Amino acid sequence: MSDQIQQQVQNLHSYHNNMLQELSKVIVGQREILEELLITIFAGGHNLLEGVPGLAKTLMISTLSKVLSLGFKRIQFTPDLMPSDIVGTNVIEEDHETGKRATRFVAGPIFSNIILADEINRTPPKTQAALLQAMQEKEVTAGGQTYKLDPPFFVLATQNPIDQEGTYPLPEAQKDRFLLNTLIKYPQLQEEENIVIQTTANEVADVQSVCDGPNLLFFQSLVRSVPVSRHVTGYAVDLVRATRPSEAGVPAFIKEQVGWGAGPRASQALILGAKCRAALAGRINVSCDDIRAVSLPVLRHRIAASFTAEAEGISTDAIVQRLLQEVPERSAS
Repeated sequence: MSDQIQQQVQNLHSYHNNMLQELSKVIVGQREILEELLITIFAGGHNLLEGVPGLAKTLMISTLSKVLSLGFKRIQFTPDLMPSDIVGTNVIEEDHETGKRATRFVAGPIFSNIILADEINRTPPKTQAALLQAMQEKEVTAGGQTYKLDPPFFVLATQNPIDQEGTYPLPEAQKDRFLLNTLIKYPQLQEEENIVIQTTANEVADVQSVCDGPNLLFFQSLVRSVPVSRHVTGYAVDLVRATRPSEAGVPAFIKEQVGWGAGPRASQALILGAKCRAALAGRINVSCDDIRAVSLPVLRHRIAASFTAEAEGISTDAIVQRLLQEVPERSAS
């Protein structure tokens, strides 16, 4: 059985490399960001991409939909966007022959495979919450009727930094639904020069499809089949529990710098992200290094810095990085 999984994982590794090659035709640099996006997709999760405008967040997601040959819908979040604009609404129709009236559900843009929730924090929490059921249950309810969403289904949301004018903080319950929170930084000097050259020329990149829906669903199931040693699982759980100020034996700085810590969904995300990272690299042995590699995007949006930490300018990234130094691995025996 392990030989079969190893062969399938090697196949996934080939798909992963081909996808990166196609994405790099359009996206210059940003290798780490693309890796986190692919981990999100193959793990079957959702991703919250955060960065200032103009860093190609939307371009990354639209290009990814082409590489995957999946349905793609873009929802521009604005202050006046209503929940029905996302989910859909019931309309009354009259039969011209009988004169009878009946309601018909008109599906909203949420009914697709990849949903780009563009500038999700530009709209009030009531509308943001319209995504909650879709993200967690893969279904939506309108007019008392529940409608299933066709798999695969992903919400890839972009967000501007919260200190920019005209933004609303995401509800904590919704942030927890995102498997990863990816931060996009400014490009390096050489990368920015290449971006300018590439985007001011006449040539248009020809992006080819690499993977389709059925293959993607198979690989998502394969990722979950990758085994994880008990000590690696224990290390992930120890990291998450160490973020909670109320837990006994947590590092002293956590009690000072953290308002509240991550819940069990964070432990699940660490393991699933680590499994996916290993599988995309062609490995079926998940290590503590894989846990550490995904810890920042998994935990940064699931813990809240205390007033003390905020006053001192200590970010959740800094808290997680310090935790990685202080929480030891468990013994493999």
